[in-house]
Amino acid sequence: MRIALLSYRSKPHCGGQGVYVRQLSRGLAELGHEVEVFSGQPYPELDSTVKLTEVPSLDLYREPDPFRTPRPGEFRDLLDVLEVATMWTAGFPEPLTFSIRAARLLRKRARDFDVVHDNQSLGYGLLRLRAAGLPLVATVHHPITRDRVADLAAAKWWRKPAVRRWYGFVRMQARVARRIPELITVSSASSADISEDFGVPPERIRTIPLGVDTELFKPAEPPRVEGRIVAVASADVPLKGVRHLLEAVAKLRTERKVELVLVTRLTAGGPTQRLIEQLGIRDIVRTVTGIDDAELAALLASAQAACVPSLYEGFSLPTVEAMACATPLVVSRAGALPEVVGPDGQCAHLVPPGDAQALAQRLAGLLDDAGQRRRLGEAGRRRAVERYSWRSVAESTVDCYIDSIERMRREGA
Repeated sequence: MRIALLSYRSKPHCGGQGVYVRQLSRGLAELGHEVEVFSGQPYPELDSTVKLTEVPSLDLYREPDPFRTPRPGEFRDLLDVLEVATMWTAGFPEPLTFSIRAARLLRKRARDFDVVHDNQSLGYGLLRLRAAGLPLVATVHHPITRDRVADLAAAKWWRKPAVRRWYGFVRMQARVARRIPELITVSSASSADISEDFGVPPERIRTIPLGVDTELFKPAEPPRVEGRIVAVASADVPLKGVRHLLEAVAKLRTERKVELVLVTRLTAGGPTQRLIEQLGIRDIVRTVTGIDDAELAALLASAQAACVPSLYEGFSLPTVEAMACATPLVVSRAGALPEVVGPDGQCAHLVPPGDAQALAQRLAGLLDDAGQRRRLGEAGRRRAVERYSWRSVAESTVDCYIDSIERMRREGA
């Protein structure tokens, strides 16, 4: 099968979209399919068996100069003007502009592919592909409406109009999702949320959990670092709940030795950095960024506990990666997290979302009880190996492709 896999941004080593594109394309290629990834910046790192076609945007949010103003010579067409104008008016243009650019490329090459698989852009350009007769599948990791709710709740009153404007693309995503017959999501919780927020009939959504490389993410031989807690999260995003974890760590450090390692990039002078200073915990909080999968696996395996304090998750790949490393978890009872880790006390402790006191109590219990850490860690490793593999993800995704191709044939008959 010849597959075009689309991703409007594909950060290689962190963030669900980049990991998903890399691992799914690898799994599909290992099954014998021909995969070509079409991506905007940041571009993914792919196996040599997978072709990358760059679909360059103006890269307005790149590090270290996000929200940059392009030089006049960078503008190529009116779509670039639209991209900048949307940013200048506080909107987020990439899902729309990427979908249009990708559609332009793919309509010229319609005979080269059997199916097109979009990863979360859900832009209007995709509808041009369907109109051109290309079978279309889309993955929705979770509806971005949930991010919008959390960001609005956290915003000061004077910032709320700008937050609503930033999330203006969500209306487009809902409209496009309703017109794509085959949707994939990563958890039952996310499926229910897509159906509710986007108005998609439940029978059109297929749940295929994400996978993990259990040969890379595995327990390590050296002893774990005493008191180390690891969290992988976008720390300045309110939905990720890092504020509550920092408050919990501030409580813990008054009673015991503790170290928090955040895998994230902090905004200089941003809310998370300011809170660390206010809580007086700069000496026990360390941030790392730009690490590859092997380094992340080693970090997770070095911790006595991992924490996912999110207010919502559509799946949470870092949770499965920690389980694969036999690292016991404390996670919020929010979104798909209970579905990922199983019942409370089996592989992880579940706490109410946003409850710093409960986080502190559960983390303290883990740090103080080696037997409990070992029991939860071993159960997490078993669950990761038995339930989550990229090969099974790829096989289930191919089944969805076949259904999409058959549907298109019936409609064209």
